Amino acid sequence: MQCREGAAPGYGNRTMTATVPEKPSLDGLEERWSARWEDAGIYRFERTGPRSQVFSIDTPPPTVSGSLHVGHVFSYTHTDTVARFWRMRGKKVFYPIGWDDNGLPTERRVQNYFGVRCDPSLHYDPAVEPPGAKAKQQLPVSRPNFVELCHKLTAQDEQAFEDLFRRLGLSVDWTTTYTTISKESQRVSQLGFLRLLGPGYAYQRVAPTLWDVDFQTAVAQAELEDREQAGAYHRIRFGDIEIETTRPELIPACVALVAHPDDPRFKPRFGDTVPSPLFGVDVPVLAHPLADPEKGSGIAMICTFGDVTDVVWWRELDLPVRSMLGRDGRVVATPPDGVPGNEAWQELAGANVKQARARIVERLRSSGDLIGEPRAITHPVKFFEKGDRPLEIVTSRQWFIKVLEYKEPLKDKGRELRWHPPFMETRYENWVEGLNSDWLISRQRFFGVPFPLWYPIGDDGEIRFEEPLLPAEQSLPVDPSTDVPPGYSEDQRDQPGGFAADPDVMDTWATSSLTPQIAGGWETDDELFAMVFPYDVRPQAHDIIRTWLFSTVVRSYQLHDGALPWADAAISGWILDPDRKKMSKSKGNVVTPMALLEQYGSDAVRYWAANGRPGTDTAFDENQMKNGRRLAIKVLNASKFVLSLPLSEGSPSAPVDLALLAGLDGLVAETTTAFEGYDYARPLERTEAFFWSFCDDYLELVKNRAYSAGPGGGSASATLEAALATFLRLFAPFLPFVTEEVWSWWKDGSVHRAAWPEAGEFGGGGDPLVLEVASTVLRAIRKAKSEAKVSQRAPVELVVVRDTADRLDALRAAGSDLREAGSVADLRLEEAGTPAVEVTLAPPATAPAEPVGAPGA
Repeated sequence: MQCREGAAPGYGNRTMTATVPEKPSLDGLEERWSARWEDAGIYRFERTGPRSQVFSIDTPPPTVSGSLHVGHVFSYTHTDTVARFWRMRGKKVFYPIGWDDNGLPTERRVQNYFGVRCDPSLHYDPAVEPPGAKAKQQLPVSRPNFVELCHKLTAQDEQAFEDLFRRLGLSVDWTTTYTTISKESQRVSQLGFLRLLGPGYAYQRVAPTLWDVDFQTAVAQAELEDREQAGAYHRIRFGDIEIETTRPELIPACVALVAHPDDPRFKPRFGDTVPSPLFGVDVPVLAHPLADPEKGSGIAMICTFGDVTDVVWWRELDLPVRSMLGRDGRVVATPPDGVPGNEAWQELAGANVKQARARIVERLRSSGDLIGEPRAITHPVKFFEKGDRPLEIVTSRQWFIKVLEYKEPLKDKGRELRWHPPFMETRYENWVEGLNSDWLISRQRFFGVPFPLWYPIGDDGEIRFEEPLLPAEQSLPVDPSTDVPPGYSEDQRDQPGGFAADPDVMDTWATSSLTPQIAGGWETDDELFAMVFPYDVRPQAHDIIRTWLFSTVVRSYQLHDGALPWADAAISGWILDPDRKKMSKSKGNVVTPMALLEQYGSDAVRYWAANGRPGTDTAFDENQMKNGRRLAIKVLNASKFVLSLPLSEGSPSAPVDLALLAGLDGLVAETTTAFEGYDYARPLERTEAFFWSFCDDYLELVKNRAYSAGPGGGSASATLEAALATFLRLFAPFLPFVTEEVWSWWKDGSVHRAAWPEAGEFGGGGDPLVLEVASTVLRAIRKAKSEAKVSQRAPVELVVVRDTADRLDALRAAGSDLREAGSVADLRLEEAGTPAVEVTLAPPATAPAEPVGAPGA
């Protein structure tokens, strides 16, 4: 359908002849416009101009371990609306995206998918054939083979992720993608580590470490979660002192008993020793303020190590170590120093924790050292967040980054950040306040960024860990398992007088904490880094404030002279299932989004996501997606109507038209302020409400006038085009496909590169009350006709409106449009304190009140 070009200057001027499809449809918009956007580089970052013109986003790299779920669609849509807003405000938006593909989730997926397990002692086999997921036993493969399979599977997953995000309409710059295991990410991670090693921020030590016996790796404090588990208190006799414990199997690892310094029951015993049951090892009775007089018998055994409190007592009381559990979670073959290898020990050796507990309880019962029967309880037990068995504490050599001595400045950094919503700052501060250990960054895994270190081996064959060998920065990245340190040759590997490679890889957060540096080209692209760092915003979910957000603040503080990595933190909530539980792969309650995108359309799914308020957990709701599709269809149909009207030269002058534009000015001001505060939900809510009112009320009020050739028609036409151009731009961050489609019917370029509307751009002079009151009366007329079951075109003989003087004055200005829209023969206004509208479809029976348009009206 061809429509005539022309409109008043400043009010939606058509820059081309409008071409409106006969039957506008949402079908196929995603594929068509995604391809055009990419071909035209609509979302490409422009590396020109000063830093003040740049808006940079530190986008979360989703974990590559299977498929994305609707939670990703939810939070990434939030970020995308903000990116689109600032791009339309004239900013050069740096919006990269990465894939977090190293770490435990990827390894677990590769093991299950290919039916393999990594054995670092094996050599690379180019002909290895993975048996697949159905294999009864996993095939051992070398580390290079295993890493190769990791790369193969993550590449498939990453392509699927990109396809889905493109379908969703994310306006990321796809030329700036990265992976956290790429050579560039490894370079940044290793460089960041070396830069912390010099000044002592990073250090290595042999220490008690939380250990997952299934994943066979150390676990950091930020990766812990408490789970309620069934257990039992066992009351056990140590000489003449009774203790209570849930871990009787650790009696061989006991190094002391501890009570509160002020507990009168045990004060006289401090400094004494008592024998441990079954093993007869003399252990001291000591005082420490952490001991709880109200818990159990008031005195506890300190084992190395049963829980994190044991670690605190061990460190502060300077106690010896008696380790009895190996990294596999089983009792070691040889008893700890000072513990006899008696019959009791022989029965424990090689047992797992549950077996050891049962065996030692039976022996305590037989020896009479178990007092009464175990008392069943339920108590919180620490797990690795991805693990299946309780964590143990083993002594091992690990790498750490210092955070404890910087708690106060790190809290100050949290206060400098602008948080959206503001209450999320408390979560950050509580986390920092509760830190009880430095950040453990080493992992005993295979698919990760290796530590760029080797260690000299003495002629005696001992590894000298205190003298690490470092690579030159310009040689990064390196793999110590295949590369050799400066001054050595490969034949000296693991030989006396030679060198040994550091066997560990970095925790995935040690790399993800450097996403600003990785995406920004730190130390390789100084121009880019200066343009984007510090970034404007970090968008992320609230559950990883303690991990990703905190760790990124730590790295920026230590690497960039105390600088924050971004000015704002925009925090999103979780997606909840119908039972109000968080959706997660581990719970098996996730919904994958592609079918939803195909069924309802991407704009509809984005609409659902953008209705979730910042920081608020939101229920999965397909009804919202149906509403979003209905809105997108209405945008098509209303736009077709507006662009199909005959146009007359003119500019807005009629009171109803000016009232609409005044209302739009207020809407633009409100939505702009909300977006500037990272509240995307409010602009959608307000724009949608205004748009439906525009369609239901304003269009009905002016459509007859819009068809006329006189000045009134020109006013209506110009106003309709101005309103349409404004709505399309306001909806563009949320409904990018349908708004681009309509924009292309009558405008050059992309709506996503058009200027965001400015409050006041319509010149003012209108009174929104005119449209508000007229719409209220028109709705009353429509309701009366519906109740009478007559056509909306049926004539109305009389409408009596009672209201306050100011509202009646506003209504007088819209009188002619109202009478035309409602087919009203007689419109009467009566001043009253209580508003009311009476609609009469029969001839009036009372004398006329003052008619609209009478002298003095």
